[in-house]
Amino acid sequence: MFGVNFIKFQPNIYVLKYQRGNVVSEGLGLSFFYYAPTTSLVAIPVSSMESPFIFEETTRDFQTITIQGQVSFRVSDVKKLSALLNYTLSPMGKGYLSDDPDKLPRRIIDIVHVLIKREIGGLQLKPALTAADDLTRNVSDTIQTHREILSLGVEILGISILAILPTKETTRALEAETREQILKGADDAIYTRRNSAVEQERVIKENELNTEIAIERKKRQIRETQMEAEQAVQAKRHQLEENQMSFNITLEKQKSALTALSVENLKAEADAKAYAAAKMMDVFNSVNPTALQSLASVGMAPETLIALAFRGIAEKAEKIGELNISPDLLNSLLKHQK
Repeated sequence: MFGVNFIKFQPNIYVLKYQRGNVVSEGLGLSFFYYAPTTSLVAIPVSSMESPFIFEETTRDFQTITIQGQVSFRVSDVKKLSALLNYTLSPMGKGYLSDDPDKLPRRIIDIVHVLIKREIGGLQLKPALTAADDLTRNVSDTIQTHREILSLGVEILGISILAILPTKETTRALEAETREQILKGADDAIYTRRNSAVEQERVIKENELNTEIAIERKKRQIRETQMEAEQAVQAKRHQLEENQMSFNITLEKQKSALTALSVENLKAEADAKAYAAAKMMDVFNSVNPTALQSLASVGMAPETLIALAFRGIAEKAEKIGELNISPDLLNSLLKHQK
């Protein structure tokens, strides 16, 4: 009413109230009455803002790529920004008098564009496609001290590179190259697997051969050990046989010697007996036979003496005419006969 208005700002809006070219009031989230014909209001948002960007650049090998991302910022020095850009509200407070507030994100994006262009221009295509992290780090470090950013009173909160993409033709070419590399890698993997299988089979066969060789060597050692044992047994047996033969020979020699000694002893004994018998015969020859017979009959049994008497009678039977034997004598002889 009569040019007097009431206005209320949000807590994230910094307000400068000018009258007659001087700031009479300032701060965040103010609310007040003002006289529109003599008052100018400058309202600058100080909350963080994000501005997406997308632009094309050319790499060092003259390949076109598309870079997508966003930049986050906030106004840190309101008075610096208000001195460079017009953030004055309309008298009714319904909007800005100029389009400068819309230019701030564009100016920041242009600065980011220049810095990215400088980085991409020194890279080949393939390194550039994978340089998002390095590109983000380098541009973020550079823009913090950029002269124009400092003069605007703006603080860069962060820069994000979301995608770095080649053109469709380049993409197809890279896909074909990558596909060939993948196929080649697959072929190499197949060859490597086959070579590995062949190598493993060779190792297995070699191990089998080594095992067979070891087994044959062990068998040979066993045979050699058996042969040595058999030879030792044979040698021992031969030695035992030689010892037995030597013992037998010695025993035979001892037996022969014993036999010879026995024969000599028997011969000597026979000679002694023969000598004794000869001497006895000589004695007997020198004695009367009748006397010898009488001596021999001494101590004989009666029947023996009778038998000798009959033998004497028989020897001289031609001289005896008749012989009478009594029954008693005959019975006596028959009793002894029984």
